[in-house]
Amino acid sequence: MKKQFIIALSLACSFSFAQKKELKAAEKAIKGTNFAEAKAALTQAESFMSTMDAKLKDKFYYLQGQAFYANGGGSMADFDKSLESLGNVKSAYPAEIAKLKQDILTSLIDKGNKFVQNKDFSTASKYFEKSYRISSKDTIYLYAAAAYSVNEKEYDRALKLYEELKTLNYDGATPQFFAINKQTQQEESFPNKEMRDISVKTKTHIKPTEKYTKSKRPEIVKNVALILISQGKSEEALAAIDDARKEMPDDVNLVVNAANIHFKLGNTDEFKKLLQEATTMDPKNPELQYNLGVISSDAGENDKAKGYYEKAIELDPNYINAYINLSALILGKEEAIIEEMNGLGTSAADDKRYDELREQRQNLYREAVPFLTKALEIDGENISAAKTLMNIYSIIGETDKHKEMKELVAAIEASAN
Repeated sequence: MKKQFIIALSLACSFSFAQKKELKAAEKAIKGTNFAEAKAALTQAESFMSTMDAKLKDKFYYLQGQAFYANGGGSMADFDKSLESLGNVKSAYPAEIAKLKQDILTSLIDKGNKFVQNKDFSTASKYFEKSYRISSKDTIYLYAAAAYSVNEKEYDRALKLYEELKTLNYDGATPQFFAINKQTQQEESFPNKEMRDISVKTKTHIKPTEKYTKSKRPEIVKNVALILISQGKSEEALAAIDDARKEMPDDVNLVVNAANIHFKLGNTDEFKKLLQEATTMDPKNPELQYNLGVISSDAGENDKAKGYYEKAIELDPNYINAYINLSALILGKEEAIIEEMNGLGTSAADDKRYDELREQRQNLYREAVPFLTKALEIDGENISAAKTLMNIYSIIGETDKHKEMKELVAAIEASAN
């Protein structure tokens, strides 16, 4: 019995020596950045896990966390293994583990940004999501993961992440810090509150203020709605916007998003109604006025359409599509004139009427010219405006201008090929 006890004690000492030897080997390899060798030593040490005391187990898992992190050189799977190992440490190395977890987070973000630079948005999304899982207070990473999934058209994944953001009531508005420079009396921004406050305390700046960037909730709702539309879930998309409008009733973007969904669904009346509501909320938005013009024109309400296009130009004198559509409204009257001309006979009265109609037609062309000319001033390579002007000048007999437009059309087409 005594002999057996001595043998057991001898084995225990042997195991303890082997454990410490492998852990020392792993520690040395990590210091030398030989992480493959460290992993091999830890694999050997793991076979003695059942005989390790709590202190050695903590050291084993801490070293394993370092080995798989590999100073940032590990893969995402390696980082997962590193975090799992660190989570198994019971009580030792609290400061070291906190720093290592922060290093892992930094590495994930850096890798995610590199994938973005390489336009690998799918992988970038996964790295940013992992960053959020490590640091759940940093919801900006979850937002980035969702946004990059949309870039990659991974809509099912994006929808899941956006829904999680909605559950978290993610807003995304971030504070910006400002103060007035006493010398210049100009407002200046600061990268953080601390630097702003130091400037105020040293009396170089006064009147500290804080402003917030725009909320990202409307964008999230918009993307959720568009994803649902792409999946054929129109009613769910509209419900998502309705819920958001309850929280943000004054947000014109939500109204516009709802209008666009109705437009895609062919609900023209609802689209027009919502656009008019949006216009009331944001009367200085030229795009809303223009879209109302398009809807009115499609409905045959040309006078209303003309008013909306003119309002869009008043708000934005360079709104090129409004000029082109105004010219289209004018030229659209030509069809009725041509139809009547074609129906005339050969009597003297018919000949007289034909001449009158011909003059009316040419007057329409002259009326449209200023709008098309302005469109070309805004965009000198607008092929639609150039071709229309070329044809008009040919019909009304302005040979020099017809030649000029013909050359411009040829130049535009050549540059496009």
